[in-house]
Amino acid sequence: MRRRIWIRSLTVLVAAVSATAPTLVATATAQDRTRHPAQTAQATRTAQPTAPTDHALPLERLYDNRAVSDDADPSAADFDGAGRSLSAQDLRAAGWAPGTRLDLDAAPLRLPDRAPGRPDNVVADGQRVRVGGHGNALSFLVAATSPHGPAEAASGKGTVRYRDGSHSSYTLTAGDWRGGPLATKAVALPHLNTRQGDQLTEKAKLYAVTVPLERGRDVHSVTLPKDPGPDSDLHIFDIAVRPEATGWTGSWSASTGGYTGTGQWRDQTLRLVVHTSAGGPRARIRLENTFAAEPVRIGHASIAVQKEGAAAHRRPTPVTFDGGHAGTRIPAGARAVSDPVGFDVPSDTNLLVSIHLPDPVPAAPVHSKALQRSYLSEGGSGDRTGEAGGGAFTRSLTMWPFLTGVDVRGGPGSVVTLGDSITDGVRSTEGANRRWPNVLASRLLAQSDVPRFGVLNHGISANRIVTDRYPGDGVSTDTAGVSAQHRLERDVLAQTSARTVVLFEGINDVRWGASAEEVIAGMRAIAARAKERGLRVVVATITPCEGYHDCTAEVDAKRTKVNAFVRENGGRFDAVLDFDAVVRAPSHPARMLPKYDSGDHLHPGDAGLRAIGESVDLRLLAG
Repeated sequence: MRRRIWIRSLTVLVAAVSATAPTLVATATAQDRTRHPAQTAQATRTAQPTAPTDHALPLERLYDNRAVSDDADPSAADFDGAGRSLSAQDLRAAGWAPGTRLDLDAAPLRLPDRAPGRPDNVVADGQRVRVGGHGNALSFLVAATSPHGPAEAASGKGTVRYRDGSHSSYTLTAGDWRGGPLATKAVALPHLNTRQGDQLTEKAKLYAVTVPLERGRDVHSVTLPKDPGPDSDLHIFDIAVRPEATGWTGSWSASTGGYTGTGQWRDQTLRLVVHTSAGGPRARIRLENTFAAEPVRIGHASIAVQKEGAAAHRRPTPVTFDGGHAGTRIPAGARAVSDPVGFDVPSDTNLLVSIHLPDPVPAAPVHSKALQRSYLSEGGSGDRTGEAGGGAFTRSLTMWPFLTGVDVRGGPGSVVTLGDSITDGVRSTEGANRRWPNVLASRLLAQSDVPRFGVLNHGISANRIVTDRYPGDGVSTDTAGVSAQHRLERDVLAQTSARTVVLFEGINDVRWGASAEEVIAGMRAIAARAKERGLRVVVATITPCEGYHDCTAEVDAKRTKVNAFVRENGGRFDAVLDFDAVVRAPSHPARMLPKYDSGDHLHPGDAGLRAIGESVDLRLLAG
């Protein structure tokens, strides 16, 4: 137990004495919906449920540690017990000023509204924290520290108590602020301060970590984990319930695969072309500043149905943010969801989403393999979001910057396809929307036997299950993304009304050094996490690639071993799709059938992607 314990005890005592002071917990609530049976697994009901007694306190009244110092007064904070702290100037430069609202993986978190040098976090040691709302997960703004320097993650068990008297347990694991991974961080800062006044050039990280909740139950309080011991601490800056996206369906989405240089965009407008799956009478867009080091300002935005090229059928509909503001500012690592707008989104149709960037943008988070031509106005041309004509958009793009989703009002929810370049549609016809998830979406729209889910394509070219390609921080030309395990929270669990995930990935792992056992372990971990959150898990076999330059006999042996596990998974998955059997040559199963091959022997062409999409038994998506 560290020397801060007496401060913590004093804080609790003072808070108890002043318990009559008015308090407010900044959390979001969501409308109730039917709880998925899988979500009951971790909940433990008391023998005789009774309303919990009110001994919990708001988090800010339990603050007992100073994490942030001004660069001019670094000794005013001691985050890790060794005199080191976060830089207030670095936080502001990332858009994380005190009190900033942070939408992190769809959870409404907030950086404490405390001046540098004041208590701004709780060192976890079993405190009871008042938290309200109900939703699909509980999110912590958190980091681990060690007085000995960079360290491994810290972990501990806690309890969520609900207003009906039941409770569920959780395990909170957080990366170390110095030694933890960049791939899963919420923000990375370029320095850390020391009490001696030195500023170390070293990445300092904070994390947003979610744990499952019993859906449909109102949260009353959260008991934090006990102190993990003298070598590490868990620091909690904020806690919030992640609400259900009740009444919304994801119609289009894309994963951010990297953070690339732009050649300095300035005062110009993006006009991005995206293709819907489900339609609806109202819409909202999602913008993300993933992997960024600084905030981005959105001046204006709009949405329209594409006529041709950059031209819209009619004048675009303006999109607002934060209750009617024309634009918004997105902190590094965070996202922004627009206000709902009265715009009738047609199903299976191209939309134009226009975004004005008034300030210089030297780098942007992108999905690089859009397989769709989008447009950009000239630098200094100003806000063109309201124009129906396409004349101002003289430049073209083959990637999607910032935009990660279009949601529609109503509908049954979404199927998320998590994959690599085959799911991304690489080698399919550009602009023709012939990716296999597009085929799946069209089939869902054309039937009435199962819900007409939206289909969200979260394929990233060159992505892997086991290891990261892009490290998760910094400007890079590598846009292959962090691993499927590291992006699962953002790209699946936080997606709008996700009901089912289809995992189709692994060929890049076995081609690039991972063992079959590592791929299998990654699949198991993804399935377990998704099921824990109430999602249905469908896994596909890996398709053959003999003839591609690095698809050796050893690679095929590993692929075959992974596929044997998928087919005989012992109930770890809710359903299996045998894409391997769909496209392989019966007489030579290590190779793809020529009629399905795009020509490189790794990626199916249009016909192969259609065969994959048409092979899906739609009943397996709904259970």
